[in-house]
Amino acid sequence: MLTIREMCPEDAEAAAQIEAENFSRPWKVSGFLEAVQSANAVYFVAELDGVITGYAGMWTALDEGEITNVSVKASGWGNGIGRQLVEVLLDAGKKAGVSSFYLEVRQSNERAISLYRSCGFEEAGIRKNFYEAPKEHAVVMCKR
Repeated sequence: MLTIREMCPEDAEAAAQIEAENFSRPWKVSGFLEAVQSANAVYFVAELDGVITGYAGMWTALDEGEITNVSVKASGWGNGIGRQLVEVLLDAGKKAGVSSFYLEVRQSNERAISLYRSCGFEEAGIRKNFYEAPKEHAVVMCKR
């Protein structure tokens, strides 16, 4: 059974492991600990049968939310876990007064771009050479 709940400090290591599996420049445990303890951030984990299989997070300022992380273990891809995490983030943001959501995604990450579009995000622009290892443009997406 899939459960989505707020991330707690004890989840930082599992989130960092998933991050390392999916990103060439992953956040470290300390980055997740900082985010979880910040009043300006909200992070969630997805647990499948008690095992953390994904996470998502957002930083907020005034009425804007920047989704910084959405990641699911490869074994969980295609099961709607990423969508549920994004929907929970959007709901949490709306409850906190967020009216505009932003994110960046690698231009080659068609799976994620498709997910974000299906959640109501639109392409707002390109950040050239935003990503390292390998160098790649970022698609900036927004939802209002």
